[in-house]
Amino acid sequence: MMNNSIKILSLVIMAILLATNPVEGQKKQKDFRAQAAFNAGEYFEAIDLYKNAVNKVSDKTQKTAIIFKIGECYRIIGNARSAELWYKKAVREDYQDPVIFLRYGQMMIINEKYPEAEEQFKQYMELVPDDPRGNVGIESCKAAINWKDNPTGYLVENMRYFNSRQRDFSPGYVNEGYTEVYFTSTREDATGNQIHGATGQNFADLFSSTLDRKGKWSVPVPVESLNSEFEDGTPSISSDFSTLYYTRCKKGKNQQMGCQILSASASGKEWSEPKVELEELGDSVTSAHPAISSDGLTLYFVSDMPGGLGENDLWKVTRESQSESWSNPVNLGEEINTPGNELYPFVHNDGTLYFSSDSRVGLGGLDIFKAAIDETGSWRLENMKPPINSPEDDFGIVFEAEMERGFFSSSRKGRGNDDIFSFVLPPLEFSVIGVVKDERNDQILPGSTVKSVGSDGITVEATTGDEGTFRFMLKPGTDYVFVATQPGYLNGKERESTRGMDQSKEFEVTIYLASTTHVIELPNIFYDFAKWDLRPESMVSLDNLVETLDDNPNVTIELMSHTDSRGTPADNQELSQKRAQSVVDYLISKGITPDRLQAKGYGESQPKVVDEKVKTQYDFFELEDILTEGFINQLEGAELQEKAHQVNRRTEFRVLSTDYIPQN
Repeated sequence: MMNNSIKILSLVIMAILLATNPVEGQKKQKDFRAQAAFNAGEYFEAIDLYKNAVNKVSDKTQKTAIIFKIGECYRIIGNARSAELWYKKAVREDYQDPVIFLRYGQMMIINEKYPEAEEQFKQYMELVPDDPRGNVGIESCKAAINWKDNPTGYLVENMRYFNSRQRDFSPGYVNEGYTEVYFTSTREDATGNQIHGATGQNFADLFSSTLDRKGKWSVPVPVESLNSEFEDGTPSISSDFSTLYYTRCKKGKNQQMGCQILSASASGKEWSEPKVELEELGDSVTSAHPAISSDGLTLYFVSDMPGGLGENDLWKVTRESQSESWSNPVNLGEEINTPGNELYPFVHNDGTLYFSSDSRVGLGGLDIFKAAIDETGSWRLENMKPPINSPEDDFGIVFEAEMERGFFSSSRKGRGNDDIFSFVLPPLEFSVIGVVKDERNDQILPGSTVKSVGSDGITVEATTGDEGTFRFMLKPGTDYVFVATQPGYLNGKERESTRGMDQSKEFEVTIYLASTTHVIELPNIFYDFAKWDLRPESMVSLDNLVETLDDNPNVTIELMSHTDSRGTPADNQELSQKRAQSVVDYLISKGITPDRLQAKGYGESQPKVVDEKVKTQYDFFELEDILTEGFINQLEGAELQEKAHQVNRRTEFRVLSTDYIPQN
């Protein structure tokens, strides 16, 4: 979407494109003043001229085309609400170019009307199935809702020191201490006294602001030696801060004269006379938005030159050394470029490429993306998401070399049309707060020893206080196991990981310990009726028991199986013994030494005594109820009786000894 985010310099680029590629259905009229203003990039003037003309045109096709053009003007200058209204009129008038559905949907996303926007993108997909922007729009509607509810950890703040009532955008650091910033602005102090017909504001200039020792930014002033009567902006400086690259777009009366990349060298505290980079491209090719790599050997830029994939693409030129000439331009290809616009590149000191796109899955308008080369040599892209990105246009990002900190531009609500915002990613902070409890009755266990074992090889130990709690600080990108011990209990543990997390977090865990003096029930151990083969869903519980035995290598246990009272005592005894043995066999198959295990079937001889866990699950029992056959038979209804029988059918284990010495 060519909103105000393409900003003054890119509005000039777009004007050239629109002049050479008029929308289908628009009748060519050289003497048509509105069309001439549009082709010249005079969008503010074109709006009024189109509005005056629309009611004077009798031909429906031509009238509808004018309505669409008014929407286009509003879209390009960044007025999404007005653009949506005029696109809506064009749809009602049955405008024939399918692009109307794409543009209408794009404006709705910016205005956060996601369900309505999705319907427009679906219509566009049906009519233009080969254009990926239809599907991108649909995916964007879904992603925007999710991303807005799950922002990243960046802190964003409006830079009121930089911003004016006019457009302020595309900042760049220009000294080693990151205490001076150049940025682009159309404020009143800009050079020249003409008003740009594309924006209704002054021609853009480079302005400078400096940070003092008290941390306050100075009032921005024009960079006189670099500015001209034309459009100047989008600075990018070399890593040694000796060469500045920026864009200049010339404009004659009622005509565009293209954009070029200029460079200037530092000479003491002054800049040399700017010279044109990429002169071989000539005046007919627009190049803008330079971004120089840290080694000074690659220059990324935006252009509409032939051979591109979309409206404006990212290109690059390279050189073997800084004394040599640039190579022929190379398009960054479809991994980066889309049928829409890719703009405002920035190269981080670590080689990561940042840029803005209006035709990838995002929140609306231009979104900022980061792109890094993976091990296969391909670009791996990531949307920066909120709060860096918003439903409005977000672009022109710049970072400090060694810090996740810098500035970017956005048309979101601020002081003016476009504002500069600061951002910083605070150091990630992770911690865990936990409590150790008795597995049987949920009582806290003060005096427990808890170890934090990290995948980085660091182990930290703590003792729970009267509240049974513990707390550890954690590192980013690390897996942790928290192991709790208490005399008279089996060791217990919980796991957490900070791997892949991009937001600070405090984890909460509860470690349950099982007493060695009580019988412990194994949940979810299932058999088919009258059979002893373990069903597959039993394996999860048994695998947990394997882990418990591995964590407590000095323990031997008895596996205990119980049946309900139905069937003969002899049959139930035999069935329970076989079921207990099937559990032992499974544990042995998982590497548990056989002499640590005993299988014992109890048939129906030990009915369950209701404890707190059973009471919580079945509130028709009372604590200490003994589920004998007589007790069950007096329950009201077959349903309650069956639940009681189910409680009796269980597999348990109890600790026989805690002094087993492994043979190995």
